Order: sequence, then C-alpha cells, then structure tokens
Amino acid sequence: MISNRKLEHLLLCKNCNVEYRKKTGFEEIELIHTALPEVNKEDIDISIDILGKKLDSPFIISAMTGGHPAALTINQELAKAVNKLNVGMGVGSQRAAVKNPELAPTYTIVREEAPSGFLIGNIGCQQIELAEQSVNMIKADALAVHLNPLQEAIQPEGDVNASGHIKAIEDISKTLKVPVIAKETGAGIKAEDAMALEKAGVGAIDIAGAGGTSWAAVETYRAKDRTMGDVFWNWGIPTAASTVEVCQSVKIPVISSGGIRSGLDAAKAIALGADAVGIALPLLKEAYIGHHAVINKLNKFNEELRVAMFLVGASNIAELKKSSLIIKGDTKEWLKERGFETKKYARRT
Repeated sequence: MISNRKLEHLLLCKNCNVEYRKKTGFEEIELIHTALPEVNKEDIDISIDILGKKLDSPFIISAMTGGHPAALTINQELAKAVNKLNVGMGVGSQRAAVKNPELAPTYTIVREEAPSGFLIGNIGCQQIELAEQSVNMIKADALAVHLNPLQEAIQPEGDVNASGHIKAIEDISKTLKVPVIAKETGAGIKAEDAMALEKAGVGAIDIAGAGGTSWAAVETYRAKDRTMGDVFWNWGIPTAASTVEVCQSVKIPVISSGGIRSGLDAAKAIALGADAVGIALPLLKEAYIGHHAVINKLNKFNEELRVAMFLVGASNIAELKKSSLIIKGDTKEWLKERGFETKKYARRT
C-alpha cells in the first residue's frame, strides 16, 4: 500500500497542478541594487559548508521519492546530477524499504551514483525507530525527520497521532551518529517550533514553507471526498516569512525550501539568513527527461544566483547574507504582527 501511494504521489506531482495557490512571499522581498558592486562576477564563489560538508552550490535537491520501482530511475538521474555538480540531495521517506527490503534499491541507487555526495536520509516522526536503518541504507550524511501534520490530516490513510514527537526527536538526536535535520513538508515552521527543535538537539532545520508543492493538494486528488483538501490547499506559513521566523530564532543551519523557483529566489532566501535552499518539483520534472536536464536546470539556478550576487556586490555566500533588502506587503505585515524586526534587513550604514 505504501509503495503504491508513492507511485500515486509521483504521478500526481508530475501531471497535476499541486502547487499552492498563494505565493511564497519572495515576490515581496527586494534586494537593493548596487551600482558599484566592486566584484568580478567570474570570481563569485557560491560554495557553502553545511553539517561538515563542502558543497559547490547552496542548492539541495529536496526529498522527493523512493519506495516504488518507478522511483529508481528518478533517484538515479537526480543522483547523477549530484555527483556531477557536488550539491546535496535528500531521498523520500524510507519507511517502505525498511519494511520491504526489495524496495531498497530505489534508495541505495543514490549512493551508488553519488559515492561522495552529501546525501540526506528520510523518515517520518511517526516511524522514528527506523532512523538508524534509514541512515545505514544509503550511508547517509544526515537524516531528515519529516514533519507533515497537514498531509497526514488530509491523507485518507493518514496517521494523526502527533503525541510525543519532540521527545522522539530529542532522543534520536542524542543517539544517531549523523546530524538530524528537522524538515517540514510544505507548510512551514514557526519560530516557537524552531526553538523547540534546536533545544531538542537537531543539527539543522529545513523550513519547507508554503508556496511550492501543497501536499494537501496532492492528497486532495487521492481522496474520495475532496472537500477537506480543497479547504486546506493553501494552509501554511509562506516560505519567506517562515525563513525569517526561523533564522531570527535559532543558531543552527537553516535550509529554506518551498517554492524556490529561481536563483534569485535563492539569493533572497540566503539574504534573509538561510544557509542553503532546497528545490524539489522543478527538478522532479527534469529527472523524467534525464540527468542532463537536471544538471542544466541546476546550472541555470547557479548562474541566476551569481547574477543576483553580482548585482548586490557579494563575492561569496557570507557576503550575500549581509546584503541589503526591503521586505514589503503581506510578508512585512506577517512579520510585524509576529514581533519580528524587518527594518534591520535594509542594513543601511
């Protein structure tokens, strides 16, 4: 049943409109143009260090799939791009393969194709006892523990018992040999939850905000009664707002994901404080074409990021994090009402 559900998810994401109807908020973030950048664009360094790994670019291929034979080729093509470009990659929830070892190759293929890549395993908070097996399966460098209450609430077969999750995360963070990344699946993370996760010992947080793929939308297509999914299609914290909430509240690395659709979006997320950015749906569609299409898309994102950095005068990611920007509109109103300072991002000296 789990394996079939994973195939349904793949096909729905590939063929149907599953994105939020509301926006990420990045359209309300304006990086301030620098007419005297004083940098050579050709020398701009977009590499990052995260959780002990040096990556050539801040883009991480977010968790997408695995657990069905059809997923093997997708993960293989994505991993080939990872190996070529030295970016990070997460796999989809590994529960299916732990329960049914015949499905393990749909995940282990990523380590085969990217032997030195930064690979992130994945297990749900409800199955956290499978964490060590999930890490060992792909020799993961980190483990994402995904938080998906919205999806579970809409999913016909969803698990809606969320009791004890923070204690489970605390326990696994103490015992697992690799860092734990607390990862939402598209509805964002608020400041209070981020602080609780940092206190619990996670190594990083992937906010996965609202504005990209809506898992309420995905589950709407699967449900017999689509009313509930339609009502909650747009539920969640917009990605830009969630990025600010979390970055201003914790000292651990933050990955901004959820509707990142260009290198300019990535530049804005990093200028708001993110250490890396995650991309899923646009790369899934390229993976169906092949790894060369994935590489081309990521190279396009990298070039867009470099142009944005050139136009704000940032020669590396650390300088981009200090660049000036203005937060406008609903995003500014959200952050103001939540008690977050927005003026400091103008960074006028």
